[in-house]
Amino acid sequence: DRIIIQEGFHHRAPRNVKSLIKSIFLYALLFEAAGTLSFFFRWQKELPWLQALSHSVFHSVSAFCNAGFSLFSDSFLSYRGDTWINVTLFILIVFGGLGFLVLQEGKGIFAGLFRKKKTQISLHTKLVLTMTSALILFSFVFFLAIEWNQSLKMFSFKEKIFSSLFQVITPRTAGFNTMDLNSLSFAAVFLLIMLMFIGASPGSTGGGVKTSTAGVIFAFLKSKIAARDSVNLYRRTLPMQSITKAFTIVTLAVGIICLAAFILLIAHPWASMKDVLFEAFSAFSTVGLSLGMTSKLSSLGKVVIILTMYIGRIGPLTLLYAFSRQKAYGKYEYVEENVMIG
Repeated sequence: DRIIIQEGFHHRAPRNVKSLIKSIFLYALLFEAAGTLSFFFRWQKELPWLQALSHSVFHSVSAFCNAGFSLFSDSFLSYRGDTWINVTLFILIVFGGLGFLVLQEGKGIFAGLFRKKKTQISLHTKLVLTMTSALILFSFVFFLAIEWNQSLKMFSFKEKIFSSLFQVITPRTAGFNTMDLNSLSFAAVFLLIMLMFIGASPGSTGGGVKTSTAGVIFAFLKSKIAARDSVNLYRRTLPMQSITKAFTIVTLAVGIICLAAFILLIAHPWASMKDVLFEAFSAFSTVGLSLGMTSKLSSLGKVVIILTMYIGRIGPLTLLYAFSRQKAYGKYEYVEENVMIG
């Protein structure tokens, strides 16, 4: 059990699995309860008391677990300019996507501040927080610049800010939306596809190849461009095993998504490449967003999407565990020989 958890969380395994499960339950309960109270404070003004409570519980759980299900027919389009609802959703989605081990370490950091005691922050937590912040910030700026005079043209300034921020947070991997995705330019759709592919962080409620995986690959490429032999992050050297796993995950993910998209194109010759790719990436990263193709899927298309979602959800943990198992080979190596690359 500890090996599976260690590989699934890309981190050192906890000594007590029961303690980890208990912590996960408590963190989820804490955030979802806070989200419920926040939503209820807003909705009790416009909905019957019982309906406001049920909507608050449902959307709080859905947001923190990055499920993307909504009881509103238009998701959150009606609330795109509502500060209270947007901020509550931002907090639930982002913290739900950080990973429970990061939240556990964050608890220790805050406790250390009150005790005036310096707390050691792991490389994993630093990388997750850096990647999450960078993805939100840069994608927000790009989305706002791309869509300012297009799909956001008729929005107020406040709605432009909230809608842009919401649309770059929700693909990783909440699945809510506050604007019609079909109104987006192809450049904005491509940006959302990249965000869906990266997804949330290890040990979280979200999908995708994970932020730490993208961070490791970025660090590796940066080290090679700088002609360094080792891959360094925050004064730490990454082991080659982590780098190999990161590239393996991304390669397998791209292969699975391409295969799913290929079959979807065969089964739905009327569909555009944009719609098919968006559907395939969304399915693999278990996002739940669509450009309208989901309701038109054939039986074969539905099976492909179901399998892609299933593989995308269990893939990282299962595949990493499989790679970590060492097979018994003889203690020998073949003669080394180079091949032409590039």
